Amino acid sequence: MGKAIMIQGTGSNVGKSMLVAGLCRAAARRGLSVAPFKPQNMSNNAAVTSDGGEIGRAQALQALACGKALTVDMNPVLLKPETDVGSQVVVQGKRLTTVKAREYAKLKPQLLEAVLESFNRLKSNSDLVIVEGAGSPAEVNLRAGDIANMGFAQAADVPVVLAGDIDRGGVIAQVVGTQAVISEEDAALVVGFLINKFRGDPSLFDDGYDLIKATTGWDGFGVLPYFGEAWKLPAEDALEIKNAEREGGLNVVCLGLSRIANFDDLDPLAQEPGVSLTMLRAGEPIPGDADVVILPGSKSTRGDLAFLREQGWDVDLAAHVRRGGHVLGICGGYQMLGAVVKDPEGIEGPAGETEGLGLLDVETEMTPDKRLTETEAVHVASGEAFRGYEIHIGRTDGPDRARPFAQVAGRDEGAVSAGGQVSGSYLHGMFRDDGFRRAWLTALGAQVGNAGYDATVQAVLDRLADHVETHLDVDGILAAAR
Repeated sequence: MGKAIMIQGTGSNVGKSMLVAGLCRAAARRGLSVAPFKPQNMSNNAAVTSDGGEIGRAQALQALACGKALTVDMNPVLLKPETDVGSQVVVQGKRLTTVKAREYAKLKPQLLEAVLESFNRLKSNSDLVIVEGAGSPAEVNLRAGDIANMGFAQAADVPVVLAGDIDRGGVIAQVVGTQAVISEEDAALVVGFLINKFRGDPSLFDDGYDLIKATTGWDGFGVLPYFGEAWKLPAEDALEIKNAEREGGLNVVCLGLSRIANFDDLDPLAQEPGVSLTMLRAGEPIPGDADVVILPGSKSTRGDLAFLREQGWDVDLAAHVRRGGHVLGICGGYQMLGAVVKDPEGIEGPAGETEGLGLLDVETEMTPDKRLTETEAVHVASGEAFRGYEIHIGRTDGPDRARPFAQVAGRDEGAVSAGGQVSGSYLHGMFRDDGFRRAWLTALGAQVGNAGYDATVQAVLDRLADHVETHLDVDGILAAAR
């Protein structure tokens, strides 16, 4: 049985995912068998695992840092928001139910068994498990039944390192205040703290750092400067996607849908030197000089069709196509491009149907079965092979399917319009393949680079580990594991 250490944060977005990824790579380089673990995650950006389930994208990156294949045990509870008040609950890779927030609070204690089962399985097969918390333990109003932070740490007897984010200000109050509001029993699990995202000369914070140590009695594991290459790693939150606006590059615009899902398709495009990538936010029109518009995946296709129309993007898309621009719809975006999206059983919301954008001559009907699989495909237009994955519900068919986007195991996949301007596919992750990405971009007139995407991610993970090793007491953090 291996050991474990948990990184909790003083709030959301303090950089826990990146810290765990860096620590995972640092520990793996020491020759340890390391696995990442997050008891509960909330994200619509999921990864398909080798055992046929889905986990949060951050745990997929952390597994890559460990050199481990993805398994559902790395993130046993995944919440996928479908509305402002309700989420799909995925347990050990499979959909369990859809609940509202108040209902989920009652469900959480029942999920602890699955969480501990997955954790113990990982621990028994690893030297070290590095656990990521969710949100903050200072949210003591959520402590009863908690499975994400101190509730899990107590149940599994895992020591905790508390991370504060100095970039947002008030970091002394973040750390000291957390100790003030949590119970003595929970505070006793905290073995130390660290400060993340410092900009400038870290020595300027020496007095504040010493004050936190003196006030809390906790050990300090260091001050970590802001890691400027974080944007080159796959983002879990669409808000973290960095626009890559480059003069003279192929102008690619992605619509920032309200329930955007599995948008990791964008990460490789953002790093291409010949591409100017913009994630369009609500209220912003599609620019007239866009070369390509991408409709990404969505957790609520019909809901996001309504959102898209509220922004006037349907009108902008029609004008974009009239000007000769190209459109690519991926997964839910592919469904939106058709004539209609039907949901007779009310799988994604109220039963009914919604008129699509009519840019592809296809129709979609939602079905209860979810397709979750890694895929090898061949792009029909270029002949380039690539690997991707499918994670969707619904079946799409119609005349434009006679012009498939790709071939998958001898079957047609996706659809292309008669003029070739509009394409749709259920395949995510296609742009990670360097050959396909370059062929697709070159056909659209982009000047592509030679850097390999996967090689870049691996190199950045190594530099992240170097960064963590330089500024944090990694030996001390690992020694605190039990």
